[in-house]
Amino acid sequence: MAKVYATGKRKTAIAKVWVTPGKGSITVNGIDFEAWLGGHETIKKRVRQPLALTKQETSFDIVADTLGGGYSAQADALRHGISKALASMDADFRAILKPHGLLTRDSRVVERKKYGKKKARRSPQFSKR
Repeated sequence: MAKVYATGKRKTAIAKVWVTPGKGSITVNGIDFEAWLGGHETIKKRVRQPLALTKQETSFDIVADTLGGGYSAQADALRHGISKALASMDADFRAILKPHGLLTRDSRVVERKKYGKKKARRSPQFSKR
């Protein structure tokens, strides 16, 4: 099986993901995955979720470049990219990942600030006098 490419997105973060057959190593922005996310165990688990569901933790090497957003949004973009790459490899993986919502792009983004408001919806404090 050859190298498979997919793009994952979340908020303003984008992850370019290449999945190749290998031993299960994950490299993000040229850094080892464990060093990239540090002690954020729940986020690491979230990124590995598509591999765990398809039982492919030690079957593929993943190389990814992430940009934009924060580390949490980048991790979710990475998860989306891994899911898309696995789904394009095998139709059976798609059937496993789809019910868990891993192939759907989370379209929630920050609402823009409106004039006359402090934030998107927060009004200035009312002063009677």
